[in-house]
Amino acid sequence: MLDYLARHWWIFVVRGALAVLFGIVAIVWPGITLFALAVLFGVYAIVEGGAAAVSAYHTEGNNRIPLALEAAVGIVLGLLVLLLPGAGVVALAILIGTWAVITGVLEVLTAVKLREEIEGEWRYILGGALSVFFGLLVWFWPTAGAVVIAFIIGIYAIVFGVVLIALGLRVRRAGPDGGAPA
Repeated sequence: MLDYLARHWWIFVVRGALAVLFGIVAIVWPGITLFALAVLFGVYAIVEGGAAAVSAYHTEGNNRIPLALEAAVGIVLGLLVLLLPGAGVVALAILIGTWAVITGVLEVLTAVKLREEIEGEWRYILGGALSVFFGLLVWFWPTAGAVVIAFIIGIYAIVFGVVLIALGLRVRRAGPDGGAPA
């Protein structure tokens, strides 16, 4: 396997370069990143709804009803997101805000329960409070929260891309012939 990877090391480098490019675009132009995510989600929801519709068609009896409902919801939601991608972005931001608030509250509760068993529980409480604060900010300003999400995605893509490039170069050197093409 290493021999194969060493001969095709450049694939890692190309993937890494594309990830870095995507990350830069996400940071410089977050609106396009959010729009692309909304469109991808819309397409995914439609395809998933279509698959559920096919399953419902091939299912007999009352088992068909939940699948048919799932298909309808998926297709309708997907079409709505494709027609109004901004609404999909805001919904995604609100969902992430909800997650941040819930996990933040649970972190604070866990830290309070562990006060007698651990030292420095204030760090855990602070982390939970910051999560709650971030979640509330996203709830009140979901479009700003969506931009922050795009920024985080951009940073992740750049780091991931650099790691892939480094991996490709490392695999090239590790090959039996130093990565020379066959």
